[in-house]
Amino acid sequence: MDEELKQLAIHLNQRLIERGLSMASAESCTGGWIAKAMTDIPGSSGCFERAFITYSNAAKQEMLGVDPVTLDGHGAVSEQVVKEMVQGALDHSHASVAVAVSGIAGPDGGSEDKPVGTVWLAWVGKGMDIIVSREHFSGDREAVRYRSTMVALQGVLNLIE
Repeated sequence: MDEELKQLAIHLNQRLIERGLSMASAESCTGGWIAKAMTDIPGSSGCFERAFITYSNAAKQEMLGVDPVTLDGHGAVSEQVVKEMVQGALDHSHASVAVAVSGIAGPDGGSEDKPVGTVWLAWVGKGMDIIVSREHFSGDREAVRYRSTMVALQGVLNLIE
């Protein structure tokens, strides 16, 4: 694992454990990279509760309760869907905080409205309002997925600090 990502994951693990919190992730374009970064750290079982790898629309609906009307109306890469994903991750886990990510990592799949590199992220904690961010990352597929993972983890850290 890249040293910058490793250090962020170590720091986040420590903070979650110190605060007695646990985390869940709902991942689409990152394909489990958030969960991998967190669970690469020894002791992460003390704070990482579970991951939902919901790459397909069906998985988003079945595992997280994302409304098919939302998916049809806005597409998987949208503010509305990522908000339902993060709330679903919190509701379908025992975690106290959750992060969700859905994006277009490329090299194809983009459009004029949602070019390759478009990523929506959301964070929520129990009793908190959902925080949402739209990002646009440049680079190849690996770069988009890496940056998405970094921003996701930093967002959880910001949420609990």
